[in-house]
Amino acid sequence: MSLLEPDEPPAVEIVNPQGTSEAVLICDHASARLPRRLGDLGLSEAQRLEHIGWDIGAAAVARRLSLAIDAPLVLTGYSRLAIDCNRPPGVPTSIPVLTGSVEVPGNRDLSEADKAARVTGLFEPYHAAIAALLDGRAAAGKASAVLAIHSFTPHLGDARPWNIGVTYGRDRRLAGCFLETLQAFWPGIVVGDNQPYAVTDSGDYAMPVYGERRGLLHVLIELRQDGVTDATGQIRWADRLAACWRQFAGDLPALALQPVS
Repeated sequence: MSLLEPDEPPAVEIVNPQGTSEAVLICDHASARLPRRLGDLGLSEAQRLEHIGWDIGAAAVARRLSLAIDAPLVLTGYSRLAIDCNRPPGVPTSIPVLTGSVEVPGNRDLSEADKAARVTGLFEPYHAAIAALLDGRAAAGKASAVLAIHSFTPHLGDARPWNIGVTYGRDRRLAGCFLETLQAFWPGIVVGDNQPYAVTDSGDYAMPVYGERRGLLHVLIELRQDGVTDATGQIRWADRLAACWRQFAGDLPALALQPVS
């Protein structure tokens, strides 16, 4: 039985697939929607709409950025409470039983078949779409740089001072461009260098798989949620990211030839 019913939205949304930019945008936590068959997972609507369910503001920023720089964008259609599309399947945070301090009753004691249905129904279609997009561009001789758009909570115990985080794992090349440009253009902004998180193999999926393994330039952008909760903030941050991209886009062919650092 399919996890999604025929009249439900698809597991993945692709915006502007023919975009001419070298940037390929992805949004791993774009939606708070749950598949109908999963019910509410034992959570209230208010809980599901908090950060545990999705990255607040990230999809709106990604959509405007896609339009601003004419970039293709791939977004998840369902909540990370069902399955986190930025975690390797099988790790404890892939289908979380506890997220933050919140228990997720509907994720407790799942059978292997239940877990596989979420991988097949939600995780695989999203990543198949990203892979197909990148493969198609490569076949057409079009270079790609992968930009993931996320958001983070203003507090995790202590206050988090960063307005934006520029994060990466083994390859800092594209992240360095964003860090330098953000700090030069807006010196009053607090920019996190691999804050509030660094990219890791167990805590991330897209950057290791589409960036590091394919040898593509890549970066994961984290926006503090209190700056992107409304349209004004979403527009402001999308426009800032677009301005950064335009500043160094012409340098990317040379950057791609530099050693990974």
